[in-house]
This record gives sequence, C-alpha cells and structure tokens, in this order.
Amino acid sequence: MQVTPKNIEIAVKGKWVVVPALEIDGKSIVVNGKWISIARVEAEEWLESELQDPAQCVELLKQQGSGGLRADILSFSQKLPEVRPKYEYPMEWDSIAAVRLTTFEAWWTRLPQETRKNVRRAQKRGVIVQVKSMDDGLIQDLHALNNDSPVRQGKVFTHFGKTLDQVRKDQAAFLDRSDYICAYHDKELIGVVKLIYRGDVASILTFLPKASQHDKRPANAIMAKAVELCEKKGIGHLTFGKFNYGNKRHTPLREFKIRNGFEEILVPHYYVPLTVKGAISVRLKLHRGLLGILPHNVITLLVNTRSKLHAFKHEPV
Repeated sequence: MQVTPKNIEIAVKGKWVVVPALEIDGKSIVVNGKWISIARVEAEEWLESELQDPAQCVELLKQQGSGGLRADILSFSQKLPEVRPKYEYPMEWDSIAAVRLTTFEAWWTRLPQETRKNVRRAQKRGVIVQVKSMDDGLIQDLHALNNDSPVRQGKVFTHFGKTLDQVRKDQAAFLDRSDYICAYHDKELIGVVKLIYRGDVASILTFLPKASQHDKRPANAIMAKAVELCEKKGIGHLTFGKFNYGNKRHTPLREFKIRNGFEEILVPHYYVPLTVKGAISVRLKLHRGLLGILPHNVITLLVNTRSKLHAFKHEPV
C-alpha cells in the first residue's frame, strides 16, 4: 500500500480550507471533529471505488502522532450495489436515496400522477432542458443562479454572493466524469443538476432549482432528464444524498425525492475505533452527532426555529 502525507484543499461549508491528509492507494484520508476526531475518505460519496484495504488503513492511522491526522474513529462505507456487509467492524446502515434504474418508462409509470403533470407543466411553460459540459457561459449562469436567494431550505446558502472565480473553483471537481443538466426559460438558467458518474452509479452532487421560478417546475424537468440520461448510459442506480438524515425525517426535500421515484436503500457504513475514546464514542453512538441522537420532534423544532431566524435576518427591508 502506497502512503503519502500531504496537504490538500477541501470545501467546508462553502469555503476552501487546507488540511493535512494521508493519501492511501489514491484516496485522501482527512480528519475532522472537535471532540471526537473522525478520519474519513475525502469526497467518498463521489468516488468510483471503495476503500480497498481498511485493515491497513486502520494500522496506518493508529501510527499517527498528535498532529492533524490523529483520529479516534475511521469512518468508511460500501458503494452501491454492494449492500451486504463485507467486514466485521462496528457497522451502521447508511440511508441512501436511490432510484433503481431499468428503463425510463418503468420509472415514469411508477411516479405519482402529480409528478408526471409537473414534468408536462414545465414543458408547456417553456422550460427547455439541456445536457451541458462546463464552460465560461455555464459558470456565468451558475453565478446568477447562486445569487437568487441567500437562504435555501431554511439555511443560509453558502454559495450566495460568490465571485465568478469562486464559482469556477467550486465546480472544478470531477469534470471528467460529470454532466450538467440545465433547465432554461427564455435563456435564463432556472435549475441545474450536476451528475457525477461512478461506474454503474450516478450521483447528484448539485441540485439547485431557482425558487423564484418554482411555478415552472424546473426541479421536475431536470430530474426526468437525469433519469433519461442514466438509462442511455446503462446506469444501475441514481442516488440523491440521504433518504433519512439521522433522526431528521419528513422534510420537504425527502418528500420531493419520494415523489420523484427515490426510495431508501441501506448500505453498510463502518465506524472503526482507533483509540479508547473512539471505542467509547462508538459504543455510546456519540459519533452520530445531534441528528443521530436527538429525537425527530426536537430536531423539527430546532430546524423550524432556525428557518424563521434566517428568514427574519434576510428579510428585505
């Protein structure tokens, strides 16, 4: 196993920061967390393959000193369609939102009637969907789309107000195996999906419909195009983040996924203790964070409160 210590740039809450990393067989392992340090495969959900030798990775991490690569837990997951656990490490199930793809027609007939109507509404209201690669024109369109609203889904939108160069940097990853599915109305970009190809899996990295153009249903139009494109490429699964985020459930985004044919597929996710503190944390489930510990009703209360605060703060004067 080839191991190379280095510094890499990663995006954290919309900002680029330099962090130490171990490069192990072509994958970058980074460590984050204030109280519980967790080593993770950087950008794991967008990579084409899994961590190949977890046992050697565990040993290498245990050899790290007190610097930025000292970790309490190693976190890694399996990749669809591998849903049977391969290892004996402590494991939990990742809740993945996915469409099992056979044909576009099969996906379409399973959709609720209202979803199919929304796709047709987009067409009738003049929405044109195109599959594009990155260029300067698309960067400018994405820059304008980012600045549609400072708040999205009740949270501060971290890409609001960024410069063209910052947008270009944000979009630079995985361009050799990605497509942009763009919804236009009167030459204005009103919705986009960045689709990353990972072998026989395609994953949605960016999903950004323009809220002020919701009546034209760009989100439904670009989702239908994504499924159609995946069928043409012989993709077995289309994934869209998590189905359930810890104990946080019944969100508008989750309901949108369900209405567009996504279902929950459980995939093994391993949490390997590297220290005594790590072992205690895994046993007590502390590594899950607040979304995995607090009950749903408390999470809902906190999310609603946050949304109201952000809406009040950014309300036009």
